[in-house]
Amino acid sequence: MDKEFIQPEAVSEITGLSVGALAQLRYTGQGPRFYKPTKRTVLYKRQEVVEWVESTARTRTGVESFA
Repeated sequence: MDKEFIQPEAVSEITGLSVGALAQLRYTGQGPRFYKPTKRTVLYKRQEVVEWVESTARTRTGVESFA
């Protein structure tokens, strides 16, 4: 059984984004939903990360709006 909560390093492996890029997405309010149980701890739910990646599916390249 997979862990429900995962750390940014595991999210990086799933998404291919660097830990720094994930931090930037958190700062700008983009990216997958995250949790901060303490001031220095950042966690994500594995299923929410997968859902976020799946929500970015596109059928063509070109000018797309990313929110």
